[in-house]
Amino acid sequence: MALSTRVLKCDPSSISFPSAASAPTVSSPDTLRALEAAAHELVHNLQPVAFPTETVYGLGALALNVSATARIFSTKGRPADNPLIVHVSSFPMLHTLLPQDYAIPDAYTALMKHFWPGALTLLFPSDPKIVPAIITANQPTVAIRMPSHPVARALIAVANAPLAAPSANSSGKPSPTRAEHVQRDLDGKVGIILDGGACGVGVESTVVDGLHADGDIRVLRPGGVTVEAIERVLQEEMGASGRVPRVLVHRRDYRDAAMEAAPTTPGMKYRHYSPAVPVYLLYTASPPPDGAETLDADSFLASLRATGDAKSPVKVGILAPSDSTLGTCGLPTDGLEWTRFLLGPTAEPSVTAHLLFDGLLTLEQQGVDLILIEEVQEEREGLAVMNRVKKAAGECRWIRFNNIG
Repeated sequence: MALSTRVLKCDPSSISFPSAASAPTVSSPDTLRALEAAAHELVHNLQPVAFPTETVYGLGALALNVSATARIFSTKGRPADNPLIVHVSSFPMLHTLLPQDYAIPDAYTALMKHFWPGALTLLFPSDPKIVPAIITANQPTVAIRMPSHPVARALIAVANAPLAAPSANSSGKPSPTRAEHVQRDLDGKVGIILDGGACGVGVESTVVDGLHADGDIRVLRPGGVTVEAIERVLQEEMGASGRVPRVLVHRRDYRDAAMEAAPTTPGMKYRHYSPAVPVYLLYTASPPPDGAETLDADSFLASLRATGDAKSPVKVGILAPSDSTLGTCGLPTDGLEWTRFLLGPTAEPSVTAHLLFDGLLTLEQQGVDLILIEEVQEEREGLAVMNRVKKAAGECRWIRFNNIG
């Protein structure tokens, strides 16, 4: 049975937290009413609610209530073996989720000091008597973060309960970064969407595992907090007193076949972030791996034309940095119709991250037949961008564009 979806506006600037453990102060009556309505939906109706975070919009439900959390999976069509991240509004709420005898490691203390509230998720030991198995997908750890978006943190505080919250989209689709993205996808499937404007970061949180005996930090999913920032903070906070943990990125610096088969965090096992049209990742600067063919521009354009018919041009969407090859070159219109969505300058990967999902969803909405995404350098936020793009793309191509433009 379809729900009647309400979109309730919230003013993030009207929300403040006087101290780390206190309840929020909300100066806007409309925003307070929206938060209270959403909290009622969560706590009394046990229904999920969509809300903005600094990363992407989340679909939240009471993390410690199995019936409520199960509705996240049914609403999204999410596989049961894909674990959820739990969101808290304060450090006292964090401690209610942890085993009684657990001591937070020094590296986590340093990272929380700098990045909580914020776009950093940490793995903690999970006590099954506290955290239901539906959250952890029967893994021994639970992923937790404290969002910095005022609406997200205030909603958790008003509900007075931790919220499990994956992205507020049908499973496998691009994550929403605006309330209208959520409404277009989940209208009739969720009762309340809190509209707090566009998300600032634009990609999901960075997920860190610091529970290994060697003391090193493993980045399971790059995201809104960069690897470089994590390394800098660990050096600043721990460099003078002892060994500084290494920061190892999954698939770049190490592999873990067992974890890939049974993930401890979202976004590791299944294809994600894909719109309803084919997506191609174009490598325009990186050399191809052994055995991969590099196409010249004419050959590649001919292959695009061949995807359509003679009656109408193929509508091609382009996601590219504004000063890159595809962002600036002239493109032939014979049999092809181009729509560009520019992702900011190559020197500012944070802008690319902010715009990536919006670009995918916008081009899909504009009716393109396929989308081309140009590679960016895998550094700073570009590492998270390429992590998402590689999962969204059905195919990769290595292209020489020196004969165009």
